[in-house]
Amino acid sequence: MFDSFIQNKTGAGLSECTFKTGRSGPKLVDTWLLFQLAPLATLGLPKIFNYVEDILIRTLPFPACLTKSGYNTLYEAFRTHATTLLNEAEKLGLDRNEACHNVVFTAGFNAYGGLKNQFPVLLKWVGLAGDKLHADLASEVRGVVSAEGGVTLNALEKMPLVKSVVYEVMRIEPVVPYQYGRAREDMVVRSHDASFEVKKGEMLFGYQPFATKDPRIFEDAEVFVARRFVGEGEKMLKHVLWSNGKETEESSVSNKQCPGKNLVVVLCRLFLVDFFLRYDTFQFEFKQSGFGPSITIKSLTNASTLY
Repeated sequence: MFDSFIQNKTGAGLSECTFKTGRSGPKLVDTWLLFQLAPLATLGLPKIFNYVEDILIRTLPFPACLTKSGYNTLYEAFRTHATTLLNEAEKLGLDRNEACHNVVFTAGFNAYGGLKNQFPVLLKWVGLAGDKLHADLASEVRGVVSAEGGVTLNALEKMPLVKSVVYEVMRIEPVVPYQYGRAREDMVVRSHDASFEVKKGEMLFGYQPFATKDPRIFEDAEVFVARRFVGEGEKMLKHVLWSNGKETEESSVSNKQCPGKNLVVVLCRLFLVDFFLRYDTFQFEFKQSGFGPSITIKSLTNASTLY
């Protein structure tokens, strides 16, 4: 995404900041993300030493000065080259500098950071499902793309298996499993068995997999079921909560649901479509870390049929 900052045949007129960002943009964003997300990670220490981990990475915020220089480089690149977007923000009454900070956050944290984690999770579960699912996905993808004459949004809507696989990945391993927030008013939170009174201003913590893998809601809740949301299964989408809200609902100014939730789903579906247009199957290894799986592709089998 940051390569676009240096796309110029002659390089004439581009600033030093532009070239610096183009070369090292991902590294700058990775460093910036590390300091924000480190408290969500784990050092892998034995449980008896959990208190040490809490002291080291969760007691005090990391000093902003450690990543300020890199962030300023990113900010200047966006301020220089995102002029059309920033001009539009000013027309809507937004402060230009504030809008630029929001653009950096959206591109760096939401888009780059989110999909850098989500795509490996998607590959992990599709890979673990095995050759049969790969063959089914390849067949659906190539058949629809051939019939539609290309990859379009209309074509994506005619791929129920692809859609279901993406939702099942988000159900079984939500990209952001933890949620925090203070109650805006007195409320009662209910589970299957009990009710909990929450007072205005109290801090709430949610661990999403408790809900998305609830055995009272989902049959074989701990098992990846690729066709779970096909056909009648679509009725269960209201229990998929990866976006900080029900998948059947939309984000708005009155809730905290991810405003990019529809885009994320489309991009994940496009990722699978592009992959299975090119390949029949793949072999991989993964290592779990505090920030999600690290995927290593060991082999790829080129597509045996054309579309």
